[in-house]
Amino acid sequence: MDSTFDGARVRRVEGREWWLWGYAIAVTLVLTFGIFSLTFPSFHLPTDEWYTLNLKEWVRGLAALVLLFDIYTVYQHLQLQRIRRQLVEREQLFHLITENAADMIAVIDRQGNRIYNSPAYEKMLGYAAEELAATSSIEQVHPDDRVRVLEAAAKAYLTGCGERLEYRIRHKDGSWRVLESTASAIPDENGEAQGLVIVNRDITDRKRAEALLEQHAFYDGLTNLPNRALFLDRLQRAIAVSLRHSDFRFAVLFIDIDEFKVVNDSLGHGAGDDLLTQVARRLTACLRNSDTISRPGGDEFAVLAEELHDPSDAIRLSDRIQQRLAVPFNVGDHEIVISASIGIVFGSRTIAEASDVLRDAEIAMYRAKRAGKARYEVFDSAMQADAVKRLQLETDLRKGLELDEFRVYYQPLVSLQSGEIVGFEALSRWQRPEGMVMPGEFIKVADEIGLTLPINRQLLREACEQVCRWQALVSGNLPLSISTNITAKQFAQPDLAAQTGEILRQSGIDPHRVHLEITENIAMADAERSAVVLSDLKALGVRLSIDDFGTGYSSLSRLRQFPVDILKIDRAFIAGMDQDEETREIVKIVVMLAHSLGLEVVAEGIERQEQLTALKHLGCELGQGYLFSRPADAASIERLLTARAPSRLTRGTWAGA
Repeated sequence: MDSTFDGARVRRVEGREWWLWGYAIAVTLVLTFGIFSLTFPSFHLPTDEWYTLNLKEWVRGLAALVLLFDIYTVYQHLQLQRIRRQLVEREQLFHLITENAADMIAVIDRQGNRIYNSPAYEKMLGYAAEELAATSSIEQVHPDDRVRVLEAAAKAYLTGCGERLEYRIRHKDGSWRVLESTASAIPDENGEAQGLVIVNRDITDRKRAEALLEQHAFYDGLTNLPNRALFLDRLQRAIAVSLRHSDFRFAVLFIDIDEFKVVNDSLGHGAGDDLLTQVARRLTACLRNSDTISRPGGDEFAVLAEELHDPSDAIRLSDRIQQRLAVPFNVGDHEIVISASIGIVFGSRTIAEASDVLRDAEIAMYRAKRAGKARYEVFDSAMQADAVKRLQLETDLRKGLELDEFRVYYQPLVSLQSGEIVGFEALSRWQRPEGMVMPGEFIKVADEIGLTLPINRQLLREACEQVCRWQALVSGNLPLSISTNITAKQFAQPDLAAQTGEILRQSGIDPHRVHLEITENIAMADAERSAVVLSDLKALGVRLSIDDFGTGYSSLSRLRQFPVDILKIDRAFIAGMDQDEETREIVKIVVMLAHSLGLEVVAEGIERQEQLTALKHLGCELGQGYLFSRPADAASIERLLTARAPSRLTRGTWAGA
């Protein structure tokens, strides 16, 4: 152990040595005086008693005293030597430990002067012992941490043992290291603290690891924005403040990038990540320091706007965000224009949970998307009711698919010239225990949650098998066709042609009798890809139709690049053609141009005899609508086919119409 630690014990040993030497001198003087007294008569009185003593006895007594003194002196000397060896061994052990310890060990006096610093200081901080000795023990400590360090030292002097402390200290290269420190007082012979032993451990790497873990736990790895967990924590604090202070206002904005999937699918996920990073920077630039922006996940962002003066501040913030995002983004070699749908919810004293606030903002965002995107919606209680209803519908749809509640209904496709049934369009219906559900009430939701894929595959398989059975009932007539719609999600499936081909093989139907319909908006969204997909389907032998023509942004000339066979005029044009001359002319031109391209024309939504007459006059080949028949189940269609051969539908022929 270092002499500083054993100063009191060293002083005690030195005291015992002085005492031993003094005792030896005193005994030596006494024995010398006794010998002189016995040897020289002049040193004693010549009495009879004195002379009668035996000189030898006196010499023996003195010799015994000398022997006892020598034994005692040797014993004391051995004790002192043992103590000195212990002190040397402890000092050697102390130096061995401190010079090889990973921790930095320091000894300072009450004035803060360095008495000892272990070699680890040079390894960890770059300072030699001479450099440290020339400075105060507080000099390398970070200015912001010095008060805490001095307070901890004062407590260690007072109690004998200081608390564990973390503080920053400057490395010789100028960087800051984080130390974990404990201090113990060095007592003197009176028990008073005369200095401190300080053990420092470098925890810089551990603190960095902890910071990294915290970063991963509470921050988004791509944008470095707070993640959902941290955002909810800050939102909960804002709610707590609003409950204590009635004048504190806040709002939450839930932002979703419109059509972000198109960027990922067309340019790749790397470009999508780059775009999200740029969006995060722009959103951050829109906010004040008191606001919090988060990326809960995917292409969604959330903003907590605090200390609002008026609810309109959140509306203005939403407008500002829309304007910033409308400026084109440069992603790689591409210039991308995006928009965002925003849901806004204002803080309320009736809401106590952060997750409820964020949920309401998300509900408002989805309302904005359904209203046309690139806009904002403010949450109200009706939205929550709609959201609950929507969630229940999604649950019921999944359950209905499991319980096989979906039915195929068929609407006849009629030759307008002969009135003969030439085929059917297969349509989905949902037969719930409460009653029949029409497509308009569930198809959109089913498509959004991905259920149209299994529903439509089931529909195509059942319809193909059914029309094969019906064909036997009208064997003398033209082959019956079956038409089904392909949704956008189906069209995006990379194995659509393979799936369709497998269904055709399983049902045994002639592919030429199967008509697959896609809307013009789907076809024109990505014309190059659409041409490839349609060509793959055409290679199966099926016929292709463009549905709802006239409602999108295509033209007949653009359709020439697609291998389509049939054009279906949207019911909106048919409804107005017998009352509006301009609409009638549009239908006429579409029919003429379609024929010039070699396409058959189907008129949808024929409901009045006047419409039928006009379409026959224009040369339209096929039609369907309530004038002929409403969609019906397989049993009803089968009764119709067996009752008439050849089957013809005219107004009022079928009571089911």
